[in-house]
Amino acid sequence: MSTATPPTKIGIAIAAPGGYALDDALLARGIARLEQQGCTVHNYYDSALKHQRFAGTDAGRLAQLEAAARDPDVQVVVALRGQYGLSRILPRIDFHAMADSGKLFVGYSDFTAFNFGLMRATGRKSFAGPMMCDDFIRDEPVQYTLDQFWDCLRGPSHRVRGEGEGNPHIDVTGPLWGGNLAMVAHLAGTPYFPRMEGGILFLEDVNEHPYRVERMLLQLLYAGALDGQRAIVLGDFSGYRLAPTDNGYDFDAMVGYLRETLPVPVLTGLPFGHVRHRCTLPFGGTAHLVSDTAGFDLTVTDYPTLANPHL
Repeated sequence: MSTATPPTKIGIAIAAPGGYALDDALLARGIARLEQQGCTVHNYYDSALKHQRFAGTDAGRLAQLEAAARDPDVQVVVALRGQYGLSRILPRIDFHAMADSGKLFVGYSDFTAFNFGLMRATGRKSFAGPMMCDDFIRDEPVQYTLDQFWDCLRGPSHRVRGEGEGNPHIDVTGPLWGGNLAMVAHLAGTPYFPRMEGGILFLEDVNEHPYRVERMLLQLLYAGALDGQRAIVLGDFSGYRLAPTDNGYDFDAMVGYLRETLPVPVLTGLPFGHVRHRCTLPFGGTAHLVSDTAGFDLTVTDYPTLANPHL
C-alpha cells in the first residue's frame, strides 16, 4: 500500500459530474481509507440517483458540484470519475461561483471540460489529477500517483520527470494547460476554450488509434489553437489496436509526422493519462520545461495550494 499521506484535517468533497461508480463497495473502501488518514470526506454522490450512463440527471450532477463548492468545510473537490457528462452541463455551471469558492478542483479525462471552462471564464487555476474511481479505491494504491497528488497540493512548486525517445532539446516557460485530447478538440472553437498564450500543452487519451490522435492535433493546428505555443508534451495514448492495413503507421510514425509538421516542439513520455502511474498537473500554473536526450523536467509554480488556495 502507498505510504503517501494527506495533510490532516483536510476536507475532501466527492462530486460526480460525469459517470457513476462501478462498485459502491470499493468507493466506500476508498472513502474509509481517506478518513483513516485524517481526511474528512463529504460525499455528494448518491449511487441510488444514477441516471442512464451518468451519475445522476444533468440537474443532479450540477447540484453535486454546486454543493461541494458551497461547503465551508471542504478544501479539495475531487471528481468521482470521468467517462462522459460534463459537456451536457457546461452552460449551466456558474464558473465564477466555483472560482470564488477557493476550492481546489481535481480530475482528468472528461473533467478536462471543467478545467477549460473554469480557466476561460475566470482565469482560475485547477488540477489535472487523480479521481476517486479508481485512484483512491485500488487494492494497492499507486504510491507515485498519490505522492504526486499530495505533493502538488501542498506546493508551492511541483516537479514531474518524464522520459521519451527522440525528444528535442528545449528550455521554455509558459502556462501549463491541456488534458484529454478528445475533450480538447471537442472544445476548440467554443466559449469554453481558454486562450493560453505561449503555453505548454499536455495531452493524453485512451483507445484512440494514432491516426485519430493525429487528426485531432491537426484540427487544433488548423483552428489556430497551437499558435504561439512553446511545446506539446504527450502523455499516455494506450488502448488502441493496429490493423494490417496500417502498413507500419503506428504511434511512433505518427509522432514523427507531427514533429515534421507542427510548428511546436513535440515531446513524449509524460507520466499522465489513463494509467496507474499518473502525475498531477496544475492547470494554468507557470511551467518551466527543460528537455534533453536523457529526459525532461517539468517544474510548475504560481498555482493555488492548500496553504494558499486563492493564488
